[in-house]
Amino acid sequence: MQRCSWVDLKSPLYIKYHDEEWGVPKYDDRDLFELLILEGFQAGLSWITVLKKREAFRKAFDNFGVNKVAKYDETKVAELLNNENIIRSRNKIEAAINNAKVFINIQKEFGSFSDYIWKFTRGKCIKNTDDKIPVSSPLSDMVSKDLKKRGMKYVGTVIIYSYLQAIGVINDHERDCYCYKLIK
Repeated sequence: MQRCSWVDLKSPLYIKYHDEEWGVPKYDDRDLFELLILEGFQAGLSWITVLKKREAFRKAFDNFGVNKVAKYDETKVAELLNNENIIRSRNKIEAAINNAKVFINIQKEFGSFSDYIWKFTRGKCIKNTDDKIPVSSPLSDMVSKDLKKRGMKYVGTVIIYSYLQAIGVINDHERDCYCYKLIK
């Protein structure tokens, strides 16, 4: 079975993520929030680092319950900074809390974060037509700019492009990857 060339075939975790999750359209706000926060924590690191710590992140961040994360205080920040099982960056932790508050405001304005994020493509998945995978696009520029205007942090165009790939707004599976045709 042919997969995207970036998949580490020695890592069952990476293979599972690629085969079952990456690029599959997501509409559940909890899933969308989790991946948004994890993409921010990934900045400057490899995605496999985040994948290996994902379960610990879920536990530490109350399974990414956006309403809980939005209420985190300095005591919780200190607890997270002492948690050796996650990426311990004060800036990223504080950004996650801040972004939870903005996420909730977007939910209130649009009915759901899913409605908000999918409106940028009118509910359509953008499919890669060649195997040149960019790190940003006019779409990620637009989404990044809007999220920043709303007050989010760690949402630059490169992070947002990766996020749009992860949540299936953009299908960047390579054309010879078996997932390419599966995702509509």
